Amino acid sequence: MHEITARELLQWRLHRHGIATPRFEHAAEVVAWMGAMQAQDYYGSLWAVGLRMRDAVEADIERAIAERSLIRTWPMRGTLHLVAVGDARWMLQLTAVRTISGNATRLARDYGLDDAALKRSRKIVEKTLRDGAVLRGDLYAAFEKAGIPTSGQRGVNLTGRLAQEGLICCGPRVGKQPTFVLLDAWVPATPSKSREEALAELTWRYFNARGPATAQDFAWWSGLTVKDALAGLAMNANRLSQIHFDGRPHWHARDDAPTPEKRLFLLPPFDEYLVSYKDRAAAVDPASNRQVIGINGLVNASVVVDGRVAALWKRVLDKRGATLALQELRALRKGEVTQIRKIARDYARFLGVDVAIA
Repeated sequence: MHEITARELLQWRLHRHGIATPRFEHAAEVVAWMGAMQAQDYYGSLWAVGLRMRDAVEADIERAIAERSLIRTWPMRGTLHLVAVGDARWMLQLTAVRTISGNATRLARDYGLDDAALKRSRKIVEKTLRDGAVLRGDLYAAFEKAGIPTSGQRGVNLTGRLAQEGLICCGPRVGKQPTFVLLDAWVPATPSKSREEALAELTWRYFNARGPATAQDFAWWSGLTVKDALAGLAMNANRLSQIHFDGRPHWHARDDAPTPEKRLFLLPPFDEYLVSYKDRAAAVDPASNRQVIGINGLVNASVVVDGRVAALWKRVLDKRGATLALQELRALRKGEVTQIRKIARDYARFLGVDVAIA
């Protein structure tokens, strides 16, 4: 079996992610290609989509969300994602089941969200959202009025659970405020998929957009079992090839290994390039892992050079524009700093404001 180097692995992933070679014109094309993109950091998710497009501004991605070609919901791992409108229903049906089952005891024990409380909550949601989008704060107020507390993390866990059931999803933002809508009112009816069809499709999306990767990587990302992952790989045997990295089998779409011309990239928090894999050692130096992957799975915004995280960055907005504060994880070379400044100009065009490097 052909063994590849870490550099080859990372070049391949950057290419398949659409980071090294952006190939998409529209935001919905990016998200459909990726299958789902983590979106708990709202503004980070906009850049995650934008950097995979040939020429985009932030408003393009926000417009796709407002116009319902992209949906923000909780399909896997109990985490907010962007998905293409046509994928929302079958993906929830495939992946959210294990999350619901796995979290049921915790929600009842820690937040009092047992079957009775959830039943009452569904009725409140159906009544409150029947006329359209409602601000998150107003929905929480409706819960509170009915005697269902939302303090601490209770409101987040409650709305996440109802989204996993397919009752609600995120609606268009009002200013900087999130809203909720009824999924059936917001998302058009789409053809249903059997579990086998859905598993085969999600497996293909993952390995096509993120390979080379392992079955364990896919199981981690999707929240499904390794047994499911292996079954999905078998269903796609005619479209995937196998190689080895670090002595382990990795699968990828059948294409030639790329040689990207671009070497340096500015990735947002929770970018799929880092989130998508259970084993991130190829891209993240173990000595820097705690800084890159923080407490509770926080994945910080990063500067990636030749596939590996070389620095972190944080955006600070003010009246003059945006400032990017860098935290080097290794000494950056002069040419790398020059390239970061060039990419910052691309990011400035995306945001529509001036961007400076601190």
